[in-house]
Amino acid sequence: MSNETFQKSNGSSRANRENGNGGRRRAELADFLRRRRASIQPEDVGLPSGGRRRTPGLRREEVASLAGVGTTWYTWLEQGRDVRASLDVFEAIAKALRLTPAERTHLILLGRGEEAPACKPPAERVSPTLRRLVENLGPNPAMVLGRRWDYLAWNRAACVVFGDIGAIPKAARNHLWQLFMDPGRRELFAEWEQSSRLAAAKFRADHAEHLGDPSFEELIQALRQASPDFCKAWKRHEVARVGVGTRTLNHPVVGKLLFEHAVFQPVEFPEQRLTLYSPVADSGTAEKLAELLEGEGEFERVPELVAG
Repeated sequence: MSNETFQKSNGSSRANRENGNGGRRRAELADFLRRRRASIQPEDVGLPSGGRRRTPGLRREEVASLAGVGTTWYTWLEQGRDVRASLDVFEAIAKALRLTPAERTHLILLGRGEEAPACKPPAERVSPTLRRLVENLGPNPAMVLGRRWDYLAWNRAACVVFGDIGAIPKAARNHLWQLFMDPGRRELFAEWEQSSRLAAAKFRADHAEHLGDPSFEELIQALRQASPDFCKAWKRHEVARVGVGTRTLNHPVVGKLLFEHAVFQPVEFPEQRLTLYSPVADSGTAEKLAELLEGEGEFERVPELVAG
């Protein structure tokens, strides 16, 4: 057999294998879609039940409508036809069928023959009840941090102590970024080196639960480029889970403030953290807080996020 004949034969065999695998994938995809569709009741997705149905679950046209794709295209997918649907189509179908992350990955692998990209986490929101709780804590500074330590809610007391959080550009409205990048925050913390090192260790523990999350990687990369102190702390690979302690602050208006602080996780949103600061008794902190709140004494800082 000549080299040319061998190459043609080898290429033909490879194409046959790929076509065969594609056919099996399409058959698996069709069965998977039909079974997932049959497992969802119309009322589960806000549709009327419509009385008796010939088959259990949703109709094909209902799934197509929920996903915003053509009924014909969706029908072809369930029939195992060789159609080239985009990633956006499969993402929309996964959402319409309320697939779990593992099921979404399986769907995209069957439909496109490639690994699914990491899921983009939904935008974080603070419940109205929790927001009102934070705002009504009076003279005790309080804030809610998201999974990546972005500031989600805070009260006036937090602003007069740490600076006007609402005035910080949204891209930089992050507790870790402020700790390492804001000169005012560095001066505020009496033991900044110890506090920043502990913060990096606690953030690494949270990061381990979100490996591959682009938002985490973006923040870490930006800090590594912008802050030598963060690079040094991050390279230590220390991990911590401390949630209570005391904090001494050197406020530029009223001087030394001494707080006890604790972190709580709402049951409904366990990735969010409610941090409460309570003035240490007989330290004069409560009186200084009252003075700040009465006069709205604040020191201004407008940091900018360095692009990662």
